[in-house]
Amino acid sequence: MKKDYQIWMPVKTEINNTDLRPKGCKPREVWICNVGENIGFEEDGKGKEFTRPVLVLKSFNKYFCYIVPLSTTNKRGKYYHAFDGKTGKTSIALLSQSKPIDTARLSRKVGFVNKNEFKIIQEKLKEILF
Repeated sequence: MKKDYQIWMPVKTEINNTDLRPKGCKPREVWICNVGENIGFEEDGKGKEFTRPVLVLKSFNKYFCYIVPLSTTNKRGKYYHAFDGKTGKTSIALLSQSKPIDTARLSRKVGFVNKNEFKIIQEKLKEILF
């Protein structure tokens, strides 16, 4: 699939040059994140801001965290974890797409994942990564 990165570049530049960023984020929080237009099978953001919901797995400091993108597309298998989201829709954690990001990509907090689901996601990630 061909992609046009010229649309994403100004958004990416603005995010990089902003002084505004969250004061921090915490594990279990769900944020809207400027994921961007990515390469190949890497998960892309949607809309003019290239955003998608993400789950914060680990916060290293106020500038850097580790996330897993979320989707509502029904995907099954060991690289995915389905759970009931805040809106009543089923959310899918895209475990194989987890990655570190700069917190400047986080635009707004929209909720959190309950402790039990978060623990399951952590265990599944350990299984597939190690």
